[in-house]
Amino acid sequence: MNQPLNGGPEPVRIGIVSISDRASAGVYQDQGLPALQDWLTRALKNPIEFEPRLIPDEQATISQTLIELVEAGCSLVLTTGGTGPALRDVTPEATLAVAHKEMPGFGEQMRQISLTFVPTAILSRQVAVIRDQSLIINLPGQPKAIAETLAGLKDADGRQQVNGIFAAVPYCIDLIGGPYLETHDEVCQAFRPKSAIRPPRG
Repeated sequence: MNQPLNGGPEPVRIGIVSISDRASAGVYQDQGLPALQDWLTRALKNPIEFEPRLIPDEQATISQTLIELVEAGCSLVLTTGGTGPALRDVTPEATLAVAHKEMPGFGEQMRQISLTFVPTAILSRQVAVIRDQSLIINLPGQPKAIAETLAGLKDADGRQQVNGIFAAVPYCIDLIGGPYLETHDEVCQAFRPKSAIRPPRG
């Protein structure tokens, strides 16, 4: 992707994947892709090129889709759906099958956030991995849970109570050689060590 002429934030290509037998078959309207695109558009200052995919709960199809998105230059790939214990829930297995490195902290934090709402969050099996220079993260299936997981929890005064996982995403992508992601702090404040923070461009 070309650098912006005005010297603003770097462009980024992001893969968003909704995994659902019924939505991919047209039985009901997919809500995962719009939820991911809406949140990311509000959170990031970077120009985003989305690569959306709506696919069934088929392990080989999921793995192949993730590989294709990484090869297409997506620095970040977010999936939604298929992370529970049901027989057709195979997203974590498909994700781990294409991993070069596992990033277990993301899954641990996602479950911690969700457990503040529902005890059944302990049944979630979301994982995060690195393949080449891409970070792949499995997110929950419901739009509300997607936003809570990414942004974390704030109190009535807007103070952060529980960190969302996206606060760590930009620095992770720095470390694997991806573009420098910049966030709108009111949506999600990215955390970087002081030595890794770049001055604003433009």
